[in-house]
Amino acid sequence: MAQQDHGEKSVESKDAGEDPSPLAGSLPRILTSEINMGHLPETVSVETTMASELPLNTAVSASVAAADATDIESRTGQVHTSDEGITLMPTRANPVARRLLAKMWISDTPPTEALKVVDRLRGTPYANPKVNVDQDASARRTMEFALDLGETLIRYGAGALEVETSIIAVTAALGLSHLDVDITNQSLHLNYSPPDAESYSILRVVRSYTTNYAGLVMVHELVSDIIAGGVSRTSSAKQLKEITRKPKPFPRWVVASGQSIFAAAFVLFIGGSWLGALVAMASSWLISQIGRYGSRWRVPEFFSVATATFTVTVIALLSHQVHAPLDPALVVSGGILLLLPSGRFVSALQDAINGFPVTAVGRLFSAGLTYTAILSGISSALVVSSVFGGDKVDVHRIVAINYPTWMLVSLVAVAILAGAVTEQTAKRLLIPTALIAVGGYLVLLLAEQIGLGSRATPAVVATIIGFAARFLADKLRSPQLVIAAPAVMFMLPGLMIFRAMYGIVFDVEDMFSSLVEMFNAFAIMLSIAGGVVFGDTLCRPLTSNARRERRWIRRR
Repeated sequence: MAQQDHGEKSVESKDAGEDPSPLAGSLPRILTSEINMGHLPETVSVETTMASELPLNTAVSASVAAADATDIESRTGQVHTSDEGITLMPTRANPVARRLLAKMWISDTPPTEALKVVDRLRGTPYANPKVNVDQDASARRTMEFALDLGETLIRYGAGALEVETSIIAVTAALGLSHLDVDITNQSLHLNYSPPDAESYSILRVVRSYTTNYAGLVMVHELVSDIIAGGVSRTSSAKQLKEITRKPKPFPRWVVASGQSIFAAAFVLFIGGSWLGALVAMASSWLISQIGRYGSRWRVPEFFSVATATFTVTVIALLSHQVHAPLDPALVVSGGILLLLPSGRFVSALQDAINGFPVTAVGRLFSAGLTYTAILSGISSALVVSSVFGGDKVDVHRIVAINYPTWMLVSLVAVAILAGAVTEQTAKRLLIPTALIAVGGYLVLLLAEQIGLGSRATPAVVATIIGFAARFLADKLRSPQLVIAAPAVMFMLPGLMIFRAMYGIVFDVEDMFSSLVEMFNAFAIMLSIAGGVVFGDTLCRPLTSNARRERRWIRRR
């Protein structure tokens, strides 16, 4: 019975809205109507404080609270005085003061937001990529394909901006957003962090490099097809693998022959004799074999370049000892010209201008080491010749042969064609590259007639070549560097470098002038690289992608 009475009491208390727990009998009862958001209602007593009893800084606040809302002066935002003589503030701020404060403290520009990574494609050949919605949703595989693409571009000699824009365009076209790309010299880092999915971070380090401008062109075409929306990721991965496995367009013996023809044509271009051109051709073929076996035996590039330059200089000095009708300075100039890291200087300056300082410093240091290796080979050969009692060469009295202009134009065309072959460029780009180089040489002749100077003339000519190379590359679907780098070879200061090194080794008393000439040669190379980058920048608004982007903006 006791248990039954206890159960009836529990039911009755539950119906009354009381706590059904038997342990809550000793606690104060809280009705449902008394619950307000989980807190008991409290009676708050507000004590009004007179403004005269407060300090000066709080009296104003009290005056604002005590002001009559029906007062005309308080409603208009004007400061007024009460009957007791106390200055009272209005209940709302003065409208004029609010507008002044808004102009002073509130900016008209929107708050700072993170730049969308796709905005990096503006002004590039990959602007406004078309998103292909029929793609595999695997973000990991898309990132791995993007890494393979970026690694291939870096190995083939592309600039950091070209690599970054290619990766951004490809990932955007394959439906992958919220991606960050970081390129630091030879490392490539991708970070994918969507707001509602798992994040990925992948790093790839590129440890091998090769000269393959034709492969660079094919990768550029692949990226263009992907952003057009007509290639899937699976098909793109297969095409990229075929590109990396495809042999270079020219075999080794053709590359060696092209290097020899370039040296011979350039020796004639700067005023050398036909015998000097033949000697330069033989020495260039020999240094091509040195580079081939050096790469096979994994000899560092510094020692391979130094050995090649040493060989060219020794052959030229030996020819001078037997009183051959040639000038050794011109022979050495033609032999070392292809060893100069002109392409690296262009890529390094392009990276520095486009916001990749670490990569630019790394490439500049690498190009500087190659430049130092050339100087070391020349100086070593000069020292060896002096030790064995060789005759000195008067580098300040070089007898140059004046060939007709039509022949010089032909020599420029032949030399640039041979130089493009050594860079393994695409066959369809050989003639356009030679035509741009010939046009640059004609501009060079015009600049010399005007009298621009030895430093300004290479920069102006390189700017025009960079502009034309960018415009033509847009039409031929290729990177600008592939056309511009071989086209500026005829302006490289090979003769100036040999003169400076000869003065440093033998003219110790007048070493300062030799150092100045060496600095001038380095400055000319930098001006050529800077001119190519500047011409590329000037031509960007005239490219087809930029025009399509402007039409798309107007339609919006």
